Amino acid sequence: MSSLAVLDMAGKKVSDIELNDSVFGIEPNMSAMHLLVVSYLANKRQGTQSTRTRSEVSGGGKKPWRQKGTGRARQGSIRAPQWVGGGVALGPKPRSYRFSVNKKVKRLAMKSALSSKVAAEEMVVLESLALDAIKTKDVVSVLSALETGKKVLLVLPEKNDVIYRSARNIAGVKVALVNTLNVYDILNSDTMVVLKDAVAKIEEVYA
Repeated sequence: MSSLAVLDMAGKKVSDIELNDSVFGIEPNMSAMHLLVVSYLANKRQGTQSTRTRSEVSGGGKKPWRQKGTGRARQGSIRAPQWVGGGVALGPKPRSYRFSVNKKVKRLAMKSALSSKVAAEEMVVLESLALDAIKTKDVVSVLSALETGKKVLLVLPEKNDVIYRSARNIAGVKVALVNTLNVYDILNSDTMVVLKDAVAKIEEVYA
């Protein structure tokens, strides 16, 4: 089993934690992670784009000129796609981009993402994060002491409004719970800061 240092809010090592290799030590599966990221981004799309076809634009009830004898090309309606102001041919219509991924692939992708963070030394385990009041600068000082990157994913074991409201206004910082973790957020972060209690919950869910 691999181990990581557990740090306090000042960035000093207080102990070590053993990580479950079946969750944090597997060979990352790139295709599974890619599939989950594509699925996550596709499911976020609104799909509300729309263009009007020739049946939806106004006008064009009458033939613009007679079929033969004018010397011009035959036309049936001024709302045909080749006319300015005409309908759009084969344009986008509202649709859902959502697609689902098998549970086994989801689990594999999540464990791959967690393992890749540990392997790249981009995961930090925090003993605890105790804030007396909602103060953004307290979270900033903790992250500064931990020497995190610009984009930080802070993983909590359970909902904590004080931490969430203290961190939500910091650019590049996202707060997530164990049950709301996703592959995209893990891979998109420079540093993943996980509370010690959250590590146990992650292992409980994915081991």
